[in-house]
Amino acid sequence: MLKKSVNTVVVGAGQAGIAVSEHLSNQGTDHLVLERSRIAERWRSERWDSLVMNGPAWHDCFPSLPFDSDPNGFPGKEEVADYFVRYAEHIKAPIHTGVNVERIIRPHGQPLFEVHSSEGVVHARNVVAATGAFQTPVIPNVLPQIPNITQLHSNGYINPEQLNDGAVLVIGAGSSGSQIADELNRAGKTVFLSMGPHDRPPRSYRGRDFVWWLGVLGKWDAATVDPGTEHVTIAVSGARGGQTVDFRRFANEGITLLGMTQSYADHTLTFADDLLTNIANGDSNYLSVLDEADDYIARHGLDLPEEPEARALQSDANCLLHPIRSLNLEDANITNIIWATGYKSDYRWLELDAFDDRGIPVHQRGVTAEPGFYFVGLPWQSRRGSSFIWGVWHDAKYIADQIGIQHHYLDYHQSMSSHSDS
Repeated sequence: MLKKSVNTVVVGAGQAGIAVSEHLSNQGTDHLVLERSRIAERWRSERWDSLVMNGPAWHDCFPSLPFDSDPNGFPGKEEVADYFVRYAEHIKAPIHTGVNVERIIRPHGQPLFEVHSSEGVVHARNVVAATGAFQTPVIPNVLPQIPNITQLHSNGYINPEQLNDGAVLVIGAGSSGSQIADELNRAGKTVFLSMGPHDRPPRSYRGRDFVWWLGVLGKWDAATVDPGTEHVTIAVSGARGGQTVDFRRFANEGITLLGMTQSYADHTLTFADDLLTNIANGDSNYLSVLDEADDYIARHGLDLPEEPEARALQSDANCLLHPIRSLNLEDANITNIIWATGYKSDYRWLELDAFDDRGIPVHQRGVTAEPGFYFVGLPWQSRRGSSFIWGVWHDAKYIADQIGIQHHYLDYHQSMSSHSDS
């Protein structure tokens, strides 16, 4: 049974919602966390079997409770979900699972939000949307449904055994697309990989993981995306103990690389003439991190082993020497297409003044113009690290602090009103 009135309602019990709950509890704020499924459900049911974290366990965890496993390892998806369940128990988070939040409004002139849920209405002075940005899979309107070809988003991919016999086209070469393409190739599938602009940091360099390098180089704290890089994805992987995503290696191991998918007609897909540019820019990004790391080591006099072999780029495979601009799906025997093309947000259940005309959240570090309404878990909410587990913990603390500050002002207002009445 839900409370009918509470100071704060947090929607979502993934990493963002649990982090908010910890900080609210620490400051003594009465709250509820409402989750429509299980804790960290997306880690269990919307990820493929072999998925592991993209950051090592020592880095991608909350401060007061480490993972049980090797701190330098990359926990699998079930271990990650179990970790959040354990963390919720650790902080005694007031989570109610199986509760679907259907609508949130604030009637005009009223101080409280109405949180309409499958278990009734809860009135709250504050609401935190902690549902994250990865809500609705995005599949571009390029291909129709084609007989004998299975099309699915990466969130529906489970393992190679679920796919049809025949070749696979993976569209999108960020972390998900690159990992899925690599797994399918290793499973013996014929794989085509359509890719756009990307960054590909080294998994590790001179004895330190890339998350450490991004930390000491100040890159996690970048407040905004560099101009012109809004749609540049990052390709990084913790699979098989953690390896650098190297598309030249992929090509030499049998994956056919293609440029960005453009259009479809008469059983044929066409691709942009950008493959070589994308590969070159990805290499440049990779080498720039090595350069900055070397400079940092020299400047601080660190005793870390040199790694000259990290700068050796593999030779160009045939698909790079002679890029394919069009592909007949029948001739290539493509019977599976996996769209690793990301997600979009869906906030139709929030009837609040916190969005622009496109439905995009408008906020400053998660604080909106709607008093008492906040976001946690958005990409780049406060900095580059906001999408990572450790980063969302710090964003959640900021939002909990803002709730506490506003509570202090309201206490003053109420005390002065009582004084005036007396």
